[in-house]
Amino acid sequence: MGIAFPFAAIVGQDEMKLALMIAAVDPKVGGVLAFGDRGAGKSTAVRALAALLPPMSAVVGCPYQCDPADAAAQCAECRARSKPSGKAKKPAGLKAHQVPVPVVDLPLGATEDRVVGALDLERALAHGEKSFEPGLLARANRGFLYIDEVNLLEDHLVDLLLDVAASGENVVERDGLSIRHPARLVLVGTGNPEEGELRPQLLDRFGLSVEVKTPADLPTRIEVIKRRDAFETDPAAFVAHWEKEEAKQRKRILAAREHIASVKVADRELENAARLCMALGTDGLRGELTLMRAARAAAALDGAKAVDDGHLKTVAPMALRHRLRRNPLDDSGSSVRVERALNELFAT
Repeated sequence: MGIAFPFAAIVGQDEMKLALMIAAVDPKVGGVLAFGDRGAGKSTAVRALAALLPPMSAVVGCPYQCDPADAAAQCAECRARSKPSGKAKKPAGLKAHQVPVPVVDLPLGATEDRVVGALDLERALAHGEKSFEPGLLARANRGFLYIDEVNLLEDHLVDLLLDVAASGENVVERDGLSIRHPARLVLVGTGNPEEGELRPQLLDRFGLSVEVKTPADLPTRIEVIKRRDAFETDPAAFVAHWEKEEAKQRKRILAAREHIASVKVADRELENAARLCMALGTDGLRGELTLMRAARAAAALDGAKAVDDGHLKTVAPMALRHRLRRNPLDDSGSSVRVERALNELFAT
């Protein structure tokens, strides 16, 4: 992969950038869906975030990039290698090396075999051995799976991807194979609503949904063009110019990851989250859970000790706008409905 445009150099698109950072701090939020205009920076932001994150430690030779320090999240082979064997009293340990956080593109024409993995036909024909050839889900473990034009992807593949993203595991039962491997990933989908919408039940499975619009003011548009032109003219110099800001963002994400477990969510904020979801008529409790997790991650990014009303207000549109049922008596967009409900909730 070539040099990525610096995350810190992206002009505007604050909601999209915050959503991606929240997902990087807490993957349990459930991924990010970014819908909006073509050429507004959706793909650029995803690849920029991945380049922003520091390398991760992975087991040498593992096709799933297992974390050597997290036995519970390792594949069966890594767990077996880390256990004592024979007369050995202690495990030999797993050799580790530093690798980039994976960002795997899922092309529109990808087959299910390519996504989940399948029987290695070449090895089966040449040696008569049943061997698993890992798919895109294996490559994306502990990283990002990026789907451009997600609204054009076949429904059965989207269902499969969302189930895997929710469970953190890929199970393959086919061609005489029975494979189970970790697939803990952040699912990021982008698309243009003019080319079709996602089914409501699939929309609801994404943690956060952001609206990406072309800048409407002249100074912002000019700054976008200037920075993009400077990057394309001399990528290395442009990246070097922004390295200090990138380092700040990287430090902020790492600090938030370490701090998030200690961020408190008071009963008052949980009550506000529940009241907001009730006022908007969201189905189930996934809205409240996502709202709470996103608010906690936002608080961690701010270095706060507890979630406050400001964090709820900030993340509520991205956590709830795609979970609203259509109201035939209300022509307002979902973002407007969320903002209206927020104003009513926090009016006093």
